[in-house]
Amino acid sequence: MKYKVFIGIDVSKLTIDAHLHGIGASKTFSNEEKGFASFLSWVKKHSKHSEHAEMIICFEHTGMYSIKLATYLNDIGIPFAMLPALQIKQSIGIRRGKNDQIDAQRIAEYAWLHRETIQATVLPAKSILKLQSLLTLRNRLVCDRGGYEATWKEQKKALEGKEHKEIFQVYKSLIQNLTVQIKKIEEQIKAVIESDEGVKINYQLLTSIKCVGPVLAANMIAYTHNFTRFSTWRKFACYVGTAPFEHQSGTSIKGRTRVSSLSNKQLKELIHMVAICACAYNPEMKSYYKRRVSEGKNKMSTLNVIRNKIISRMFAVVNRGSGYVDLMKYAA
Repeated sequence: MKYKVFIGIDVSKLTIDAHLHGIGASKTFSNEEKGFASFLSWVKKHSKHSEHAEMIICFEHTGMYSIKLATYLNDIGIPFAMLPALQIKQSIGIRRGKNDQIDAQRIAEYAWLHRETIQATVLPAKSILKLQSLLTLRNRLVCDRGGYEATWKEQKKALEGKEHKEIFQVYKSLIQNLTVQIKKIEEQIKAVIESDEGVKINYQLLTSIKCVGPVLAANMIAYTHNFTRFSTWRKFACYVGTAPFEHQSGTSIKGRTRVSSLSNKQLKELIHMVAICACAYNPEMKSYYKRRVSEGKNKMSTLNVIRNKIISRMFAVVNRGSGYVDLMKYAA
């Protein structure tokens, strides 16, 4: 697509700051539907090319603050690119100073400089968006519960039980309430999965793999947009931080091949825990891990191989549309 109008937007909690590249016009609008309508009227007033297909609006992915704008543009058919903040920051070189208007201008410059390769963002289905919100909330509640449980255990060891009975009762009540809320969220997650036939089928395929449980399956569907966001498992491995990269330059720098720290750490942690579980309870993975370590291979490197095996199997069952088959039990 050859775009003619390049607009950068800096999204904040209450406002959006817009900049029209080449024209130099900048203005601030409210971060709500009324403000979005005013923004489009402003663009039409200042630009010769006002057709929706001729413009590309670029802004950073700021979570719940940017999703309103993204949904609005998606509904009326205006192309937009919602990009990670780090991607824009590392591409603009050495800069000094910043404010919302300057950030909008730099984002517009980024869109223009990458006009040949920039791709419009496609929002996932509403069921996927809801699933992402529920999983985020569940993760926060689980972390809070874990924090309370850890503190409770430590205080029970350090303090006298009878004298601090009321404190322990508060911790117990908080943990129980959080457990109840987590179960309610999990029921809602299950309802969302059941409401979408495509999501439901892929969920069943994923959970057919040994050690892949409901939490990882739901997160995989959410982050891959039901396996439409990544064309291959290798691209997903790069995104999640399990793909190894070389670290060498010339004859003096010859570092070890290693994974990148730029990754989705939450999803990587889930896959890592599943890999540890597989090494303990999946006979095939357990045997592979022991054999490779006995050959002198690094334990963490071996665990990363298993993480990638799990990722490739999840993509394989979805791509072929059939459940996982445990070939090891048919081996002689």
